[in-house]
Amino acid sequence: MSLGIRIFLVYVLFIGLTGYFVLNTVMEEIRPGVRQSTEETLVDTANLMAEILRDDFKAGTLNQNRWPELLKAYGERQPKASIWGLAKNQVNHRIYVTDANGIVVLDSSGVAVGQDYSRWNDVLLTLRGEYGARSSRSDPSDANSSVMHVGAPIRENGQIIGVVTVAKPNSSLQPYVDRTERRLLAYGAGLIGLGLLFGALLSWWLSAALRRLTAYAQAVSEGRRVEVPHYRGGEMEQLATAVEHMRTQLEGKAYVERYVHTLTHELKSPLAAIRGAAELLQGEMPLAQRQRFVSNIDSESVRMQQLIERLLNLAQVEQRQGLEERVGVPLAALVDELLSAQAARIEGKQLRVERAIPVDLELMGEPFLLRQALGNLLENALDFTPANGLLRFGAKRVGEQIEFRLFNLAETIPEYALPRLSERFYSLPRPDSGRKSTGLGLNFVEEVVKLHGGTLSIGNVEGGVEVVISMA
Repeated sequence: MSLGIRIFLVYVLFIGLTGYFVLNTVMEEIRPGVRQSTEETLVDTANLMAEILRDDFKAGTLNQNRWPELLKAYGERQPKASIWGLAKNQVNHRIYVTDANGIVVLDSSGVAVGQDYSRWNDVLLTLRGEYGARSSRSDPSDANSSVMHVGAPIRENGQIIGVVTVAKPNSSLQPYVDRTERRLLAYGAGLIGLGLLFGALLSWWLSAALRRLTAYAQAVSEGRRVEVPHYRGGEMEQLATAVEHMRTQLEGKAYVERYVHTLTHELKSPLAAIRGAAELLQGEMPLAQRQRFVSNIDSESVRMQQLIERLLNLAQVEQRQGLEERVGVPLAALVDELLSAQAARIEGKQLRVERAIPVDLELMGEPFLLRQALGNLLENALDFTPANGLLRFGAKRVGEQIEFRLFNLAETIPEYALPRLSERFYSLPRPDSGRKSTGLGLNFVEEVVKLHGGTLSIGNVEGGVEVVISMA
């Protein structure tokens, strides 16, 4: 299981448990909270009615005036109110009055007059001077039929002479409780969903960042040229910087060791030739022979210089992970510049040069490296092209790629040598001198092409050899 999935699962567990605990706690508090608010309203209403009815109750005229008709009319009212989107079309309060003995003397419902309510807590406790309230079921078998009753004392000279009770069925509150619970569940589910989405995005981002860094480390371990991933601050950027620094340190150490070994090995032969020629020159010999040994020393010195320069150029390219600049390089003008630089060799061999490169065709890349790479290709082609031979340059756009071709009239390259032409220090004998080059030119060209994201291929074609470079 990937790290991102594990992080997401832990996040889901945390959000799920937190959401369940919070929602469950709030849901359990909704119903008691609504009932407490309603009970507080009933207390105010009961005390208000106790004051309004006190004088008529003291006079014993509750049933002789308009109170029964008023309470009956109250029970028949239809408010047609809309409370938070819920319709209220009837009143739900029941009001009854009991005397000091708990006998009902007035009832808005008209069903309990004359009955003994002295054992109900709303009457019993109020007559004792305590807070009288109760919740009783109107239907013992129906849990949803409970009714809240709140009593308030009717006083005369500090004595309790009666009780006014205001009752309200809990069922009238249920629509508001249900609506609140639905809205809370909807909002809670939405917040949990947003939290999970955020967690998924966070896990995806973290996994993607780690995958990029892992791919970079894998590519480095395989020797491929890749750029270090870039992050915007934080621990991921520090980790990427640390990995890149480690790669640079390790590669640098291995690179120096390899190049020191290579340079030592490659310099042995020219140094031995120079030393041998120098020892022979210390003795007496004919002038012609002396000049031949001096020429050998000069040619071997040039060979060592070329070897060192090309190794330095190759090392510079191999150590780079990207281009320092990427600009449009006019291909036709670059080829003309290279041909002008090699004009002496071309004229000396009386070579024919053909060019088929559109003037407006441009390669996107680093001008200095492209000039060095194409210059090496031209030098290599001149080494193998016989006198009166042919050089043919061509380039065209193929889709999003630019395809550059260099053909030179030459002998067929042996099959065994084709896969090794761009291998470091591998070289074929030059037809004119029979000597091999440093074997670094084509390797340098291949590194430059790879740095530009392109490909290099060399093969035999009819009449000679053709090099093909494809780059954006």
